[in-house]
Amino acid sequence: MPGIVSVSRKDLSQRRQQLRRQRQMQILQAIWRTGAITGLAGGLLWLAIQPIWILKTPQQVSITSNNQSLSQEAVQSLLVLSYPQSLWRIQPDAIAESLKKQPAIAQATVNRRLFPPGLIIEVQERVPVAIAQKSQSQANDTSKKQISTGFLDAQGVWIPLEKYKMINPEIKLPSLKVIGFTEEYGKNWSQLYSSVSQSAVKITEIDCQDPANLKLKTEIGTVYLGSLSPQLPEQINVLDKLRHLPKKINPQEIDYIDLKNPNSPLVHINQKKEMVNSQTPSKI
Repeated sequence: MPGIVSVSRKDLSQRRQQLRRQRQMQILQAIWRTGAITGLAGGLLWLAIQPIWILKTPQQVSITSNNQSLSQEAVQSLLVLSYPQSLWRIQPDAIAESLKKQPAIAQATVNRRLFPPGLIIEVQERVPVAIAQKSQSQANDTSKKQISTGFLDAQGVWIPLEKYKMINPEIKLPSLKVIGFTEEYGKNWSQLYSSVSQSAVKITEIDCQDPANLKLKTEIGTVYLGSLSPQLPEQINVLDKLRHLPKKINPQEIDYIDLKNPNSPLVHINQKKEMVNSQTPSKI
């Protein structure tokens, strides 16, 4: 019939042979790929179990820090590691989590290093910005208060003094002191410290014992701020304008400076028992 192409037995035989060769080639390629993958995996496994991949000494642990106030030995003492140990048995995430539980460490990352074999540890230290005292009720007698001393970082995280000094005995104590630190002030510490640290008047002490009256000990005298409020930056700004006050009033005569209302600062005098109103602080 027209349009129908007759196929000879020879053509059919050649096509079958061609298909057979293609199938054979595909099988050979699959076998080669399987063998290559198996060989590579076996080679990596053999390489991994070689004695070279052993953590033998602390010198194989590289430690970097954002602040470097803690020595390499101090951070090493915080590591839960035994030597010698296979590099592949070490769990970097577990080590990082154990470091972050330390009061002196804010963040930590741990990675294996293959050449040369070892560990790379990066830590972000908590930098003490103030030495603080807080009181806690004793479990057996709530009427008695126990005073605890520690450090605060810029975020208000409490760092126990003794624990920090154990790993950094040569720490230089911060010049800022905080008395009566509470959990409530801890929530607002970032704002408080940010404002205080930027003051042109040197502030050496923050007294939080009275929640209704935050007190600052400064180079020009004691300052009353009232309860902690959003107007704190404005109060600190007014305090900065008063930094030349000792040139106009004898500092020994100043009882305290009242900045509860920053729009109407008052200077309380000791001897005369009077208040000098300062609507324009720079003119006092």
